[in-house]
Amino acid sequence: MASDSNPASEDTFQAPVCRSARYNLAFLAFFGFFVLYSLRVNLSVALVDMVDSNTTTADNRTANECAEHSTPIKVLHNQTGKKYRWDAETQGWILGSFFYGYIITQIPAGYVASRSGGKLLLGFGVLGTSVFTLFTPLAADFGVGALIALRALEGLGEGVTFPAMHAMWSSWAPPLERSKLLSISYAGAQLGTVVSLPLSGIVCFYMNWTYVFYLFGIVGIIWFILWIWLVSDTPETHKTISPYEKEYILSSLRNQLSSQKSVPWVPMLKSLALWAIVVAHFSYNWTFYTLLTLLPTYMKEVLRFNIQENGFLSAVPYLGCWLCMILSGQAADNLRAKWNFSTLCVRRVFSLIGMIGPAVFLVAAGFIGCDYSLAVAFLTISTTLGGFCSSGFSINHLDIAPSVQGFSDKKIHNKLNRYAGILLGITNTFATIPGMIGPIIARSLTPENTVGEWQTVFCLAAAVNVFGAIFFTLFSKGEVQNWAVRDHGEPRN
Repeated sequence: MASDSNPASEDTFQAPVCRSARYNLAFLAFFGFFVLYSLRVNLSVALVDMVDSNTTTADNRTANECAEHSTPIKVLHNQTGKKYRWDAETQGWILGSFFYGYIITQIPAGYVASRSGGKLLLGFGVLGTSVFTLFTPLAADFGVGALIALRALEGLGEGVTFPAMHAMWSSWAPPLERSKLLSISYAGAQLGTVVSLPLSGIVCFYMNWTYVFYLFGIVGIIWFILWIWLVSDTPETHKTISPYEKEYILSSLRNQLSSQKSVPWVPMLKSLALWAIVVAHFSYNWTFYTLLTLLPTYMKEVLRFNIQENGFLSAVPYLGCWLCMILSGQAADNLRAKWNFSTLCVRRVFSLIGMIGPAVFLVAAGFIGCDYSLAVAFLTISTTLGGFCSSGFSINHLDIAPSVQGFSDKKIHNKLNRYAGILLGITNTFATIPGMIGPIIARSLTPENTVGEWQTVFCLAAAVNVFGAIFFTLFSKGEVQNWAVRDHGEPRN
């Protein structure tokens, strides 16, 4: 197996970053994923205000272990939004329904993006999700079934986005800039969470919960227009890219060509390197989705913050994660380019930090009881450290099966492997399962919303995280795999 050494040519021939097309793509993708996660998580806060807790106390319990501590509020909470009699189990199904649609489009999206590019797929995925979001209040009025179906349709739209983006980066990201470029683009998801959670809380408090869905739906439509106007699938088709940058990108990826025309499904699915990513992705998402969907509930029912405080405090952990993603991407590429760390070493170390660290602080958060300051601090540290995974297993797909598109030589163009989107579709399919079952399991474990019950939820998530970190460390790879290159012959970097 060939070593995963770094291409020397990139050290001496590197296009400027300022005003570059590849970084423009990264920042526009950043705002795209900002919108996506705003659309995904706004329901987590709005649901707290949608449920009529006064008439469903038998099903939605607030434990009295922690004292009420919210500061007096001078402005009265707007209560004009309609309330619904949904018990805890129903809320779990509503929060998890998004992922039933999300899981369906992962692998098909990766395959389509590998054949026809990711620009339109990602763009229309965001547009569809935004339009469906605008109809959320109407669906809630029709009943639980309609709302669950609508959220599943939103999941269908969002399900194409990550595989499409990975497929695009396989054509745009030079090997020694992968961590930086992908970290920038995917960090938008964390910032979307940071902004959406408190903003949703403010909108719910001063207006009513229906405006949460109108606001983010309109923002998504505006982003779609900019995306279609400014983005190209490949450097070759970009209208304003400089010839110097185009040659830099294409030459850095040219030695990763392959002439396979069909997808090697059997060798791919037998690859232990792929399953290492699958297990790590599944494990990380168990914790991530548990907190993403239920942290506002924990803040309200256990720590007893009001809706306005809830949104802000639920967002704090994701602000740390966003900053960590940006910084870890820079650090990972510097370790590879300037300190000659191997790709495998960087991916394993960053994944260990990003999975073991959160597990430790998540357990700690469960066992400090009603100490509000420590609870928020530990949850923040836990989620922040998870940002290291953005330069770990999250982009390992591009290490084991990179690809390129956009060469002017059509004979070459038609023979290129484009597996990154397919691989992400496979791993994200398995990684969506925690989003489907995690909220349901967590709600079933917390019928009384006591501190002890939530300790069980946090310990379970931490154990899954630790297992995933160990599995990835033992079986991950940092070099191109045999099945990803021509005739299943020797791999090339």
